[in-house]
Amino acid sequence: MQLVFASNNKNKIIELQSMLPNTITILSLADIGCFEEIEETATTIEGNAILKANYITEKYGYNCFADDTGLEVYALNGEPGVYSARYAGEQKNAEDNMEKLLLALAHQPNRNAQFKTVMTLNLNGKQHLFTGIVQGEITHEKSGSGGFGYDPIFKPKGYEMTFASLSMAVKNEISHRALATKDLIAFLNLQ
Repeated sequence: MQLVFASNNKNKIIELQSMLPNTITILSLADIGCFEEIEETATTIEGNAILKANYITEKYGYNCFADDTGLEVYALNGEPGVYSARYAGEQKNAEDNMEKLLLALAHQPNRNAQFKTVMTLNLNGKQHLFTGIVQGEITHEKSGSGGFGYDPIFKPKGYEMTFASLSMAVKNEISHRALATKDLIAFLNLQ
């Protein structure tokens, strides 16, 4: 089965393809000739995942799935949340985003946070949502060279290392994206 993943984020595509069974092949937006930026104008993580999936299905006619992920920090009333990728500005720079977040939490004792991923699957005219959430905390400094985004400053609950310090194999078992993907795969296996 081929599914379009409504993303050109190479890191996400590699991570997802490594989690999927060999029977599912991911096509990127570039693979289908989609080079325009899909506007993420919704006010929720779910809304953005739905917008992206619907854009591909309506404009290109493919079965597809899309995701949106947000880091929700409790002491910041859920920020950066739906604005996680552009928290420090439209340049969407991970280093800038982490610096802004660390600065915002500089004097904050409560560093609890969660990563939330919502995947929207448009398959044969029907839409399905899958959500993965992992609890954790924001560290005081960056640690690790793996992963991407906020991974160097997010330590999942029950672990002493950040996502960026964990192996991809471990991250692919416990991450928010992994949990949503497992539900997506379980659903696809029933089709």
